[in-house]
Amino acid sequence: MPDYHLKLVDAFTTTPYTGNPCGVITRATGLTDDQMQKIAREVNASETVFAFPSNQADVRVRFFTPGREIPLAGHPTISVMHALVEDGQIDLSNGPVTVTEETNAGILPIDISGTPGNTRVRMTQAAPTFLATMDRSTVAEALRIDASDLVDEASPQVVSTGTPQGMIMVRTLEVLETLRPNFELLAALEERYESFSTHVFTLQTFDPQNRAHARHFAANAGIPEDPVTGSATGGMAAYLWKHGYLREPSYRVEQGDFIGRAGRVDVEVEGEGAEPRVVRIAGSAVTVFEGTIRV
Repeated sequence: MPDYHLKLVDAFTTTPYTGNPCGVITRATGLTDDQMQKIAREVNASETVFAFPSNQADVRVRFFTPGREIPLAGHPTISVMHALVEDGQIDLSNGPVTVTEETNAGILPIDISGTPGNTRVRMTQAAPTFLATMDRSTVAEALRIDASDLVDEASPQVVSTGTPQGMIMVRTLEVLETLRPNFELLAALEERYESFSTHVFTLQTFDPQNRAHARHFAANAGIPEDPVTGSATGGMAAYLWKHGYLREPSYRVEQGDFIGRAGRVDVEVEGEGAEPRVVRIAGSAVTVFEGTIRV
């Protein structure tokens, strides 16, 4: 039975045991789909990421939740690039680099700076696409809130920057803090609108220098709550730009505070009028565990 080197990396933070934990295997050659799924279930983080050689890019990466593979994920991208630098597979000795990442959502550029153990990773996500508009009353029922807690002018909508996710804007931090979703109804909502997960956010923040605060749920993926979410932050940024709520080119987002895993995501958006064209998210990471896993 072969052994594989496994890291547990906390993303969107530099403080261990905060941010979003991610399992990382940087040398995954030889693993089958079934083995990767079993490892992800065993690690039991919201995602585990596996890196392979690529014929089309600098690295091929695959993302697995405990329940299934997904095409693109933000915090695992931050985590795997941090780990690849630590392992010496990406060299920062001559300064910042841009590498290409082959994913099931396409080939994406990743900008990396810093030093091993102290890296900053910036991820360009897939071009935003705006999908189904969601029924407000059904959304409110699944989240166990009143429809009046949703921002009146902001229709819940599925947005994808690589992974389709429901974007739901609520009025206040208090509403966000008291969310107790009905996961059976939330799973049905995600199935109905072909959404991988549900991202709930407000423009109220703890730190007035930040621009949004969010929580993230993925009922059908076996993730009760994802602490700090990269791909959905990109979808949220596209949504906020599209609907005119936030058209700043760069800002910071809060997440994870309500479950004791605070993290911060930096956002960049380029747009033409009401259309967001390019969305990037960025952050740092810290390794908290290294060992071997037997397959």
